[in-house]
Amino acid sequence: MKTYILPSLKLTVVLIIICAAMYPLLIAGVAKMTPGGGDGVTISLDGKVVGFENIGQKFTDAKYFWGRPSAVDYNASGSCGSNKGPSNPDYLAVVQARIDTFMVHHPGISKSQIPAEMVTASGSGLDPNISVNAAKVQVKRVATNRSISEAILNELIVECTETAFLGLLGPEKINVLKLNIKLDQLK
Repeated sequence: MKTYILPSLKLTVVLIIICAAMYPLLIAGVAKMTPGGGDGVTISLDGKVVGFENIGQKFTDAKYFWGRPSAVDYNASGSCGSNKGPSNPDYLAVVQARIDTFMVHHPGISKSQIPAEMVTASGSGLDPNISVNAAKVQVKRVATNRSISEAILNELIVECTETAFLGLLGPEKINVLKLNIKLDQLK
């Protein structure tokens, strides 16, 4: 029995040291070298933190660009998707309600012109980005509610567009919070 218990205890102690101490310290050290120092990249306005770069926020006012819907109402401590499939009647009812709401606020566009990301939540429920197309679909509403030229808003969209990583990986995207901050800064 001693031949099995003693080596098992030694191995357990070694693995505890590696897995519970050394590995977390290594990961924390690597995190300190990333933007934000492992605490996330914040977005500030007038010296005050207004949000995080990688966490979506809820915008419902017609004078702002809207982001993706969230299955968790943008609660970062409860990040998750809805876990309902495309054949689930409850899910289909929620998506249809979002489509109806979107069309009420965007008269003149057809259902087929609504980008899917504007009526479906992301897997995390916290996606901070929308596509360029999703921003352009909203230009008329925002321009009307702010009495701003659509051309100015289209220029702002181009300015806020983040290109694909290395020009190859991922789509072009727009961080909704950054776009709305720049929108508020227009005079």
